[in-house]
Amino acid sequence: MPHGERCACQIASTRARNRRTDATRPSARERGYTSDWERERKAFLICHPDCAMCGAPATVVDHIKPHRGDKALFWDRYNWHPRRSPDP
Repeated sequence: MPHGERCACQIASTRARNRRTDATRPSARERGYTSDWERERKAFLICHPDCAMCGAPATVVDHIKPHRGDKALFWDRYNWHPRRSPDP
């Protein structure tokens, strides 16, 4: 296997861990991703259409520093950057 690639058991382990975490995680709406966020996200992507990582068309607005429920950090546009949607 080439360096940096993950085997099937590593991928399965990561998916299982993510499912366990997601089972206890609040919903997106409970974490602040409301219609207000959708509106601001759309406006941000119009002004910043390219992924900050690869230059491809951006589809996601990501928080650079995780906000962990901090509303000021959540809405701080200097803490946002455009990204491509992660692969499933």
